[in-house]
Amino acid sequence: MAHFITFLLVLSLSLTFSLLPETASAQLRQNYYAKTCPNVESIVRNSVTKKFRQTFVTVPATIRLFFHDCFVQGCDASVIIQSTGSNKAEKDHPDNLSLAGDGFDTVIKAEQAVDAVPSCRNKVSCADILAMATRDVIALSGGPSYAVELGRLDGLRSTAASVNGKLPHPDFNLNQLNSMFAAHGLTQSDMIALSAAHTVGFSHCSKFSNRIYNFSRQSAVDPTLNRAYATQLQQMCPKNVDPRIAINMDPNTPRAFDNVYYKNLQQGKGLFTSDQVLFTDKRSKPVVDAWAANSNTFNSAFIAAITKLGRVGVKTGRNGNIRRNCDAFN
Repeated sequence: MAHFITFLLVLSLSLTFSLLPETASAQLRQNYYAKTCPNVESIVRNSVTKKFRQTFVTVPATIRLFFHDCFVQGCDASVIIQSTGSNKAEKDHPDNLSLAGDGFDTVIKAEQAVDAVPSCRNKVSCADILAMATRDVIALSGGPSYAVELGRLDGLRSTAASVNGKLPHPDFNLNQLNSMFAAHGLTQSDMIALSAAHTVGFSHCSKFSNRIYNFSRQSAVDPTLNRAYATQLQQMCPKNVDPRIAINMDPNTPRAFDNVYYKNLQQGKGLFTSDQVLFTDKRSKPVVDAWAANSNTFNSAFIAAITKLGRVGVKTGRNGNIRRNCDAFN
């Protein structure tokens, strides 16, 4: 009798689990468009390459757009939506105003290229185009190439209010970074790997000026900042600098997606507090040291992390659709 009751319990549990909805990311797979738009990856890559040749800003702008999209409502291209009279969209939240226009343009141009092929028209989501474009700009700037998972739908909502408290700030410490990434199922190692996107980024002076002018009562300059680098930053960012001025986040290889980001941290040349803390905090320092020493190990970790990022909050079924224009709802 006991065996029979155990059997019934196991049966009811297995039925319960089989009836639970699959996680949205389970529908993601490589070659998702094999039947509907088989050449989509080369179409997107050709379009992105053309844009990349026009301006290197294409690289950091597209990577950052993908990150800001995925961390707010999931990877659903909601960050690309334009505001209307009745709706202030994600892109107009203060944390998103510094997203470079070239990132948006990269996705819009790639969508136009895809839709120019009759069999592909309105078959490929903007969310997937952004994921592919991100992979392509990383490879174009010398980073690792990887197979990208596809099958996301575009989101049906985009509000500036939804951005509040969802994106990391330049002054975050390790605990703040870890908890924000953990909310999306990303580990400390994933966070350290994804931070390396700053190897090709640029920043406005206001994002780090506190580190070079008014850090604390004891020290005007952040003591974790390399002295010579701090002087260099003060020269590039004088106190009354034009707010439009932006500087490279990687002072050594700003146009290469590489592990020099971690070597910079070892020398006290992390631009943001949230960069340098990865080296100064003993919990994350061993990973920084390992990836500074071995680019292959870093590349593998980065591929794993950005693949996991691409699974965050994926829309499926009635929760999404394929937009006819990436910057407007159907």
